[in-house]
Order: sequence, then structure tokens, then C-alpha cells
Amino acid sequence: MPPNVVLIVTDNQSPWTLGGYGNEEILTPNADRLAREGVRFDNAFCINPVCSPNRATLLTGLMPSQHGVHNYLAGEEPDAQMGPHAYCTIEEFTTLPQILAEEGYRCGMSGKWHLGDSLHAQLGFSYWFAKPKGHTATFYDASAIWQEEVYTEPRYYPDAIAEHAEHFLRRAAGERFFLYVGFNGPYGLDRDMRTGHRNRHADYYADKPLACFPRREPHPWLRQNRDCIKNETAMRSYAAAVSGVDDGLGRILDALDAEGLEEETLVVFTADHGLCTGHHGWWGMSDHGRPLTMFEENLRVPLLWRHPAGIAPGVVCETAVSHYDFLPSLLDYAGMAERLPAEPELPGRSYAPALRGAELRWDAEAMFHEYENTRTIRTPRWKYTRRHPDGPDELFDLQNDPGEEENLAGSATHRDKERHLRRRLEAFFARYADPQYDLWRDGESKAGRILKG
Repeated sequence: MPPNVVLIVTDNQSPWTLGGYGNEEILTPNADRLAREGVRFDNAFCINPVCSPNRATLLTGLMPSQHGVHNYLAGEEPDAQMGPHAYCTIEEFTTLPQILAEEGYRCGMSGKWHLGDSLHAQLGFSYWFAKPKGHTATFYDASAIWQEEVYTEPRYYPDAIAEHAEHFLRRAAGERFFLYVGFNGPYGLDRDMRTGHRNRHADYYADKPLACFPRREPHPWLRQNRDCIKNETAMRSYAAAVSGVDDGLGRILDALDAEGLEEETLVVFTADHGLCTGHHGWWGMSDHGRPLTMFEENLRVPLLWRHPAGIAPGVVCETAVSHYDFLPSLLDYAGMAERLPAEPELPGRSYAPALRGAELRWDAEAMFHEYENTRTIRTPRWKYTRRHPDGPDELFDLQNDPGEEENLAGSATHRDKERHLRRRLEAFFARYADPQYDLWRDGESKAGRILKG
């Protein structure tokens, strides 16, 4: 029988923040438990370094140049999120919640949606607790939506998200269900970065050195958040927020245990994208500087799968996988591969064999990423970024330069490698990009654009 599914997506979180990925300073016992009890992917990547595009990709299997969500949904007019012009930005595609609803799953959503028309339940969801917009200015006294009404949520926001997730699980017990949990933390861009986080972990981190945060001078391209670089308040706030989200994860795992649902429920934990918190002298994501960047810390995400009835504990998968592989993998693992959408053509493939214990060997292993004028191909050794139309381009030898310090683009020694990677990058987007949403061919974006013109 297909499993229940709980998909947990955190906001702005890299693998380096978790104990299960080697961090010895930040407390994440519940994520670490998932890593022990299931499969940990050590090379999982998002497709874009900001939030809405990745959430759209997780639910559709499509790239931004296919689904049209190239940037985070902001307050530009017409506003897709709230108000008279609101609409779901991925409503024309076949999506994961729709597929599962049609297969008899009860579908619930709790937390950050950030894909349009936040006031109303979307795409087969029957339970709907949502943030009106994507940005988190504060974790307390923030706006929330329940039963199509906007109100002020006085509690710590991740706690409210976890409570609604628990409520859904209690109501869905006895039915096949899909629960999508969008935590709005750890975030790292809220006012607390300057004033101090206020959750239950803040006192613990108040005197911790947190050597896991780099202390580099600000990168010359960085425009925003420069005051957070080497700022111990910001570091400790972000660490407290990571632990606060982990608390919410723990409440969900405890609820599954309490309802006797642990064995038959697949739990997937990931993030929309990563975050630099001093890495490269950068604080934030690609949009916080110019040119737009594709740092490893922004593109790498945690990815943990646990299903006691079907996945052996303690497995580590080293093969590189992407958010665009998630939909094919989930449907394959759940025995619904025939429900995979045929149109548009999906760029991803299933890594379900790794979940079943088989070694995953993919030919021509490469990850592809895009953010407006910036596209990247990443292989196990090489990372090439092209900025349309005039650069600057980048080529990094990740084997010898994992910190992306020496740009080899334009060097005579690496000219053939650069040409080869550029041809592969161009071929990928020639195959998959929809001209309507291909910004390199004068297409449009449903989410506005960071770079105008």
C-alpha cells in the first residue's frame, strides 16, 4: 500500500546547519534522528537560490523556465499572493497534491505557501493554514491565515505551524494522507538577526562561539546584510532559529508516534534553498548582491527520507540529486510512477532505487540551476556559471577549489572545458525551457524580476 507522506520544507537552510551533516555546535536532535533512521543525501541541490521557484519545482518537477516562477513572489502589482489579482502560480500544471488527492489522499498544508492566492486552499489541499506572504519580518505577532481569515498569530510562528500539522495528523488518522509543512524558519533575514532571537534556545546560544559561521570580510558584490557579517548576534539568532525549527519537526514526529503512524508514513525533510551566513563574505541569497551568485552554500540543501516500513536506516547516498528529481522519485517510491506527468517534459529522474537500498549510478551526472540572467551547470568536479548576455562568467574546479575562490573562466588552460560545459548548459535549456517563460529568449516571469529589462 502507498505510504502516507509528510513533506517538510524549511526556509533558507543549508546542510551544514545540521548535526546529521556534521555540525557539532547547533542543536538539531530531530533532524539528526531522521538522518539515523533513514536515507541522508549528501549532495542534494535546489534549482534556484530563492524560495518560490524551488517550492514550485518540488510540487511540479519543472524548472523555472518551464513553470514561470523565476523569483520569489513579492509585493509587486498585480500581487499574486493576496488581493483581487491573487492566483496560484502553478495552477496550470499537474502537481503533487493534485495527484495524491486524486489517488484518495487527504491533503493538508501548514505554513509558508508562497506560490500565490494564499487566502484559499490550493491544488487539492483540504486543510489550509498559511502565511499570507513569503517574507518573515518577525517570528512573533505575524499575520496568518486560518479558515480564509487573516489574523495576528501571537505565538512563535514555527510553533503555530507545528501545532496545525499536529491537528491535521490527528484528524487524518485512519485515512491515507499527504501533509505539506512549510516552516518559515530558520530564515536568517528577519529583524531578529540584529536584535536577537527570542525562542527557547536563545539563552543556550548566548555565550556560544559558533565557529561553524565563517568570519570573512564582506564580499565586494554584497549589497544587503553587510551588518550581519561577523556579527555574533546574527549568528546566534540564526542558530537559535535552526533549533526552533527542529523543535517543530520533533512535534510532528512525536505526533506520528502518538497516532501509531510512524511505520506507514514517509517523512521527507528538505529546504527550499541554502543560505550563506558569512560564507564567501556573504549573508543571504543570490539576490542580496550583484551580479547574482550561485554559491554552493545557497544551492546545497539537506535531504532526508525516512519510512520505517520501506527504507533501511543509516543509509548515505553520495549521488548528486536535485529538487527537480523529487516528484519522479516520490511517485516511483510510492508505486505511482504511472501518474508522472508527460507534459511538459520533466528534466528530473527517479532516485527511488537508492531509497530501496540499491546503488544509484547515473550517467552524465550534472545539476542545472537558473536565476534570471544566471544559469549554472555543476558536475562532481566542475561548476560553470553563464550570465546572459555579457557575463561575468565563472568556472570553478570544485575538486581543487571547493571554496570557489579562483575563477578559471577565460583562461587558455581551461578553454576546452569551459566550451564543453557551456554546450551542455545550452543543450539542457534548449530541450526543456518553454519559450513563454525563457527569460533568455524574452519570456516572462510570474514573480517579477530582480534584474529589470
